[in-house]
Amino acid sequence: MNTARRPMYAWQDIPWHKVERAVFKLQQRIYRASRHGDVKTVHTLQRLLMKSWYAKLLATRRVTQDNRGKRTAGVDGVKSLTPPQRLRLAQTLSLSPQVQPVRRVWIPKPRTTEHRPLGIPVMADRAEQALAKLALEPEWEAKFEPNSYGFRPGRSCHDAIEAIYASINQQDKYVFDADIEKCFDRICHQALLTKLHTFPALRRTMTAWLKAGVVDGEALFPTETGAPQGGVLSPLLMNVALHGLETAITMAFPASQDGHRWRPRVIRFADDLVVVHRDYHAVAQAQDIAARWLQEMGLTLKPSKTRIGHTLHPVAGITGFDFLGFHIRQYPVGQTKTGKTGQGIPLGFTTRIKPTKAAQHTHLHQMHEEVRHRRASSQAGLIHRLNPIIRGWSNYYATVAAKRTFVRMDTGLYANLRRWAHRRHPDKSAWWISEKYWHPREGQWTFKTPDGIKLWRQSDTPIRRHTKVTGMRSPYDGDGVYWATRLGRHPELPRTWATLLKRQGGRCSWCGLYFKHGEDMVECDHIIPTSRGGDGTTTNLQLLHGHCHDVKTAKDQAVEGTPDKNRTTEEPCERKRTRTVLKPSQRGRPR
Repeated sequence: MNTARRPMYAWQDIPWHKVERAVFKLQQRIYRASRHGDVKTVHTLQRLLMKSWYAKLLATRRVTQDNRGKRTAGVDGVKSLTPPQRLRLAQTLSLSPQVQPVRRVWIPKPRTTEHRPLGIPVMADRAEQALAKLALEPEWEAKFEPNSYGFRPGRSCHDAIEAIYASINQQDKYVFDADIEKCFDRICHQALLTKLHTFPALRRTMTAWLKAGVVDGEALFPTETGAPQGGVLSPLLMNVALHGLETAITMAFPASQDGHRWRPRVIRFADDLVVVHRDYHAVAQAQDIAARWLQEMGLTLKPSKTRIGHTLHPVAGITGFDFLGFHIRQYPVGQTKTGKTGQGIPLGFTTRIKPTKAAQHTHLHQMHEEVRHRRASSQAGLIHRLNPIIRGWSNYYATVAAKRTFVRMDTGLYANLRRWAHRRHPDKSAWWISEKYWHPREGQWTFKTPDGIKLWRQSDTPIRRHTKVTGMRSPYDGDGVYWATRLGRHPELPRTWATLLKRQGGRCSWCGLYFKHGEDMVECDHIIPTSRGGDGTTTNLQLLHGHCHDVKTAKDQAVEGTPDKNRTTEEPCERKRTRTVLKPSQRGRPR
């Protein structure tokens, strides 16, 4: 389509189901060609996709509409675009080496005094990077190693934890646990571009993005290394840079020795790395191999977060290791409580994975601060603030042996709520306060209001094992049923949403397309709006894409009355929404 022409439709009239289908078909062809090693076809299809009008629309929507989180401006000060501005951006979208520098934003690192630097590109560069990602991601999803889990669609922290459990549950092993120091900031540009091996036009644009410079305050600093955190394409580039590390470690060892598997198991989540093996010298050798391999990419291991331990026996006074907020170790047990090998021989130990002590402390502190800051709130207001924190944390750890931990968290919160209640009624007895807030006659204590608004107890969260993603499978393989089913079983998905997802067959009720991992903003919608008498039962709820929800709400408003003239047809009024981003690939672990 000639982008100089005026489009025949407005942003709110774009047939997004056709756009999604057309782009995904091209991505599937790129994925299949990459699986077969047909580089020429891959590059041809990538050029075709990046010139596609539908791909430009989708890339623009991803950065201007689907991203409903905290909007941070680049150096041009633009935080959001109106629908007509989005359409104009899509018309002018093309690969260009003329880019603007990124804006430096510093955010604090959890549990440390350090700060993490983010680089925020301008809106136009974000859209161009989203367009490039549409073309590059299916190519590399066909190549990435099977035990790479971070920043990838359809993969999550829980997949990495299950991979570790499968590696050690039948044998105690040594563990090399490492973190790559300032991975995003130190990637060698030349090594990265060589590994990408893309066509010239995209390579020139990619070079411009990497060397665009950083504006910190009023000063401009050159960027000789690294990919800025905060860029749309940076997580994918980081995975490309680290691709091959698992193969380099495993292929340095013989496939078997004395009839046993001898190659170590390597599990990587973004820049966190774990290598497990039953022999200490093999793990030490893997550490040397990793350090040498990373030097070629301009990277090093972080000494303070690199150690060799053991899952069962103490090393330097420490047994087990922490990974992604989980503490993983083995405990010696008697004959009656131990598992058995495939030959029926008792193991003599049991493998337990649970939340780390630091994660427990952070969670308790967060709940304590929420209660302290809500001293003047009503009981219902306090419950509405606490429930998302409690559910999110307990759902994240609901796939491991965390039941006792959940009980301890409930006990700690109970003490905080007691203090909150006594501060509100200093002259009342403990029994009166219990009667008013906890209703002890119902058996266990239940912190709830007289009209039934109840605080969620973490100990009520059921423990359900997570099923690890199979091998090298990717959402681009076209098996929508498999990925929609996995999405419905994801541990961080609310149970009500899982029920709706199953009822809808994994599809959006408005456009009929499958929800995708790592891309879609999904929102819960009232089929009959509450303004017209609709209730909050599951029979009146449905899951929609974020952009589909916008269109549906605009139509509802048009039926109810004439919308505000100052508001565009596509943009509904601000309302309280229930939404989530289906991004299990992101580093979303509780801090």
